[in-house]
Amino acid sequence: MTIKNTRDFYAGLMFIIFGAIFIVLSLQYTMGTASKMGPAYFPTILGGILVGLGSIVLIGSLAKSAPELKVEKFQLDIIVYLLGSVAVFAALLVPGGFVAALLGLIFISSKASHEFSLRDTSISVVVLAIASYLVFIKGLQLQMPSWPKFLGL
Repeated sequence: MTIKNTRDFYAGLMFIIFGAIFIVLSLQYTMGTASKMGPAYFPTILGGILVGLGSIVLIGSLAKSAPELKVEKFQLDIIVYLLGSVAVFAALLVPGGFVAALLGLIFISSKASHEFSLRDTSISVVVLAIASYLVFIKGLQLQMPSWPKFLGL
């Protein structure tokens, strides 16, 4: 049996491993019944679903009709951009406000794309900043600073 689609093979294997970890770790709690669920019930069911889906994906990767796809080279810079953008958002949220933190998040995370364009990113920043401000600050009335403190808004 040869692996035709290595992407699906490793994705299925990852699902199976995570599902098995959920099931094994939930064994230390009481299961309960469907009508009176214990703390182990949900993680066990979720782990079982992950194992089942992982098995389907893994078996599908071995089929003769599966497309031949290889796992791409690991790119550390993309992970650094994405995790760094979240860290910048967290660092800027209180002193710089929601809008400034969001601008930093979007600009830095957009550098992770191979199709980065300053013009497209600028348009995205404006649209997402306005939409996020309206949804989270005005609509949901989240209690966080919207603007930098020095602006006095």
